[in-house]
Amino acid sequence: MFKNQTPQQLSFFIAGISAAAIAFLLLLMKAFGLLAVTWPEVLGLFVLAFGIAFLTNYYLVRYFVFRRIKLIYKIIHRQKLPADFKAGNLDMSKSVLDDVEKEVGEWADKQDLELEELERLATYRRRFIGDVSHELKTPIFNIQGFIHTLLDGALNDPSVNLLYLQRAAKNIERLQIIVEDLETINKLEAGQMVLDLQEFDLHDLTDEVYGDLEMRAKDRNIRLAYKEGASQNFRVRADKESIRQVLMNLVHNSIKYGTEGGLSKISFYDLESYVLVEVSDNGIGIMPEHLSHVFDRFYRVDKHRSRDAGGTGLGLSIVKHIIEAHKQTINVRSSPGQGSTFGFTLEKA
Repeated sequence: MFKNQTPQQLSFFIAGISAAAIAFLLLLMKAFGLLAVTWPEVLGLFVLAFGIAFLTNYYLVRYFVFRRIKLIYKIIHRQKLPADFKAGNLDMSKSVLDDVEKEVGEWADKQDLELEELERLATYRRRFIGDVSHELKTPIFNIQGFIHTLLDGALNDPSVNLLYLQRAAKNIERLQIIVEDLETINKLEAGQMVLDLQEFDLHDLTDEVYGDLEMRAKDRNIRLAYKEGASQNFRVRADKESIRQVLMNLVHNSIKYGTEGGLSKISFYDLESYVLVEVSDNGIGIMPEHLSHVFDRFYRVDKHRSRDAGGTGLGLSIVKHIIEAHKQTINVRSSPGQGSTFGFTLEKA
């Protein structure tokens, strides 16, 4: 009943009840002969009581309740209201309480979202710090072991000194790659990497990537090919070197996780204003529970095999950031034991 009342209506209603109660009391007293009043006097007392009650409630709502409402607004907005925002500015003909209820609800929802986001970022930060320390720990531990072994006397042993130095150098290179990859992701996330957009032939770029990875593919007896019908030359507008990095990473992964003696292939699909590029293999595939995490930093489906193959766990994360920096999308589909397909779109020139 009172849910949608304005302060003015509420004051009027309370005043009416108060005046009616006083008039009823006077009538009872008159009926029992306890008070000698005439009907005009009862009516006059009713009007007087109504006026006093209305003004009293009006004052209380305006100056007492509104000041509490003003405090709520200050809390919600986390700052002082303007100097000219005074109690006297309250429009008594409007449903102020409804407005406050709405603003408090919106403020509470906003706080919940902010708390959820802070918790998500805190969880992400803890996991990220743990992942970075774990990734850096292995090469640092290896370097430390090789150096201390050499200092303890192996430096003078020609059968191991060169071998240990080579292994230490290899681990230093791994540290450098991790740091460079982290720097790349940081620039992409911060929007500091400026894309050099240019027109180029996507098929020609893919040929270059295949050429660069030909020896790796031969080592695992994997054939690099195009899907039938993908011989068409598409000209796209993008950062050529960044897309080269995307293709290098995806094709390299298809070789690394593909079945030895198998096939890695690239497909092109015409989507009017865009080109869909798909990189597929017939390798070990990815379990469904891992699919939503493959683009996370340091996430590895097969941790032991990934480290043995020399990955940093940052490649797919960089790929995702590069594609999103081009305002395009990337996705993955996979079946365990049958292989994986990574697809992304590029804008046609």
